[in-house]
Amino acid sequence: MAENTYNSIPAEKFRFVQQNEKLHDKALKTKPIGYFKDAWIRFRKNKASVAAAIVLAIILLYAIIVPFFSVYKLGVASDMTYKKMNPRLYIGKTAIFDGAKTMSLNDKYLVNLVAVGMNAEDPEMVKKGHESWEEGIGSYYSPILRLEEERVVEEAGKEVTKRDARVSTYHIIGFRYLQVPKEEYERILAWQEENEVQVLYPMVDQDNPYCEDPSDANYWYKTKKGWPVDEKGKRMDLEQTMENGVQDNFLRDKEGNIRYYKEMGSMYSIRVLYYNYYQYKNGHEPTFVFGSDGGGYDIATRMAYGLRTSFVLSFGVALVCFIFGAFFGAIEGYYGGWVDLLLERVVDVLWRMPLYIIVVLFQLHLVNTGKASVLGGLLMAFCVTGWIGTAAVVRTQFYRFKNQEYILAARTLGAKDLRLMFRHIFPNAIGTIITSSVFAIPSVILSESTFSYLGIVNLNSRGAVSLGTMMADGKEFLSEFPHILLIPAAVIALMMIAFNLFGNGLRDAFNPSLRGADE
Repeated sequence: MAENTYNSIPAEKFRFVQQNEKLHDKALKTKPIGYFKDAWIRFRKNKASVAAAIVLAIILLYAIIVPFFSVYKLGVASDMTYKKMNPRLYIGKTAIFDGAKTMSLNDKYLVNLVAVGMNAEDPEMVKKGHESWEEGIGSYYSPILRLEEERVVEEAGKEVTKRDARVSTYHIIGFRYLQVPKEEYERILAWQEENEVQVLYPMVDQDNPYCEDPSDANYWYKTKKGWPVDEKGKRMDLEQTMENGVQDNFLRDKEGNIRYYKEMGSMYSIRVLYYNYYQYKNGHEPTFVFGSDGGGYDIATRMAYGLRTSFVLSFGVALVCFIFGAFFGAIEGYYGGWVDLLLERVVDVLWRMPLYIIVVLFQLHLVNTGKASVLGGLLMAFCVTGWIGTAAVVRTQFYRFKNQEYILAARTLGAKDLRLMFRHIFPNAIGTIITSSVFAIPSVILSESTFSYLGIVNLNSRGAVSLGTMMADGKEFLSEFPHILLIPAAVIALMMIAFNLFGNGLRDAFNPSLRGADE
């Protein structure tokens, strides 16, 4: 039946295909994709890993760039007067961090802080009246940025009015008395005229009976038991003070002119607005983006140096362990047998050694004796056992690939052992090895921070600092100034999360078996 069907087809229905053409293989229209390019394509599809890589890049750039541009230097306190400052950052007039803290003020302290801002804004004239009083709140030099809630609390059996307020930790310092040589006084005068920044303020008549605390330069107005008084010397309450203003208690000469210094032998006693005096001494305003710690050091600068320490140590450990671990694991996996058995016993011995003990021994016998730096001793301690994980990964990969057909073919063609190990087998395992090394980095950073926090390693000097050391320094201020500890702790936590997400992305990208799984 089929034969009859074919025979019934007319001959003219048949024709030669490409009868007059020469046939060639068609050129590939797409570029070939190598192993690493293929891994990069798959890595880009993992949004979480890409985001983690961006975060790590930002942190790394921060560690590199900030020390070059920061006005603060490692190991040099900006000013002990400005220790434990809150974070402060303004973009234009918008406050990202206002450098303030919420305080509960009684009326007497409220008057004092408002008066500081009033005198700072106008060094000679006394502002009076309710409207002018309110202008003293929230002005540039005012310690009080804004008043918030008013409430009544009970203290010692009495009802006391308290007012919550956002108080600037930078301006609450107010005024200070200083003793300087005449030449220094003249330099301050010249500087403030040149820069149009008021540093010298009227001296207070410390011998006046209405000057209750001669050592406190912020009480520039007449007081009785801390409260402002009227023209008759009678204490005023808050409402009267807001309505009538305060009376200055400035030092004056016989002609009634306000005095800006008081001669004390060869020295001048002066009264300065310390915020502006800081600018005179340092050439910039006291502004700490992440605040300052208990020693007056800039947290942002110290954190950049701490990140440098973490990155240098972790990358150094990862590189050393990558090289040694890869070589050790390659020998184990390639030769196997008694060689593998012997080397694995060495690994078992080292693996049982606690890292804490190794670090302490290196600190005692190398660092404390001056044979190695703190960072060098820590690097060697981590490298004693840090390579074991990489060696185990390489060993497994060599066992997996060494009996493949292409390896047998290369051996048949006369390839030597080293060529087989590092030219044919090792490149196929490189993805897994890189991933293992990346996962080792956050482990080193966390361990180093832990040793520094516990005081096992002392990375706190003029030339080095650690995030763990910064956390240890800030733990005593946790209740009142939590940012000193929480900021470096948050950076460590962020790095741990980012490195793990980044490592997961690399692991999936370098795994050829997942090719096409996400399509």
